[in-house]
Amino acid sequence: MVLETEAAVKKEAGVDKKSDEEYRQQLTELEYVVLREGGTERPFTGEFVEHFESGMYACKACGAELFSSDSKFDHGCGWPAFTEPVGKKTIQYVRDSSHGMERIEVRCAACESHLGHVFNDGPMPLQTRYCINSVALDFSDGESA
Repeated sequence: MVLETEAAVKKEAGVDKKSDEEYRQQLTELEYVVLREGGTERPFTGEFVEHFESGMYACKACGAELFSSDSKFDHGCGWPAFTEPVGKKTIQYVRDSSHGMERIEVRCAACESHLGHVFNDGPMPLQTRYCINSVALDFSDGESA
């Protein structure tokens, strides 16, 4: 995982070009706050916390595929947890020093929407836990082709 400055992330990402108004029309208020303003849904309230069906999780803002159900696990943290994204270029990693903590924020590489954070307390062998807001995700049954 490579940390990048926010400017470098934007330059390389080929970011989805929707306007702020388009996102406001597309997303619910909570989805907008989480995805576009970097907010967080309350723990244990999200649709996908206890969801373990087979399929693909995609970005709610742009539809980019992000996580397979094969990488989802029950961490007990209150948000959906995944060991890895579906591809190396699907996620952006940005240093987050907010709220008096040092964390690594994860964003959708296609549209720069805030998804959650990644931590190093996941299961072996990767030991990564992508802690993702349910409202940042859509789910489709079965694996994508």
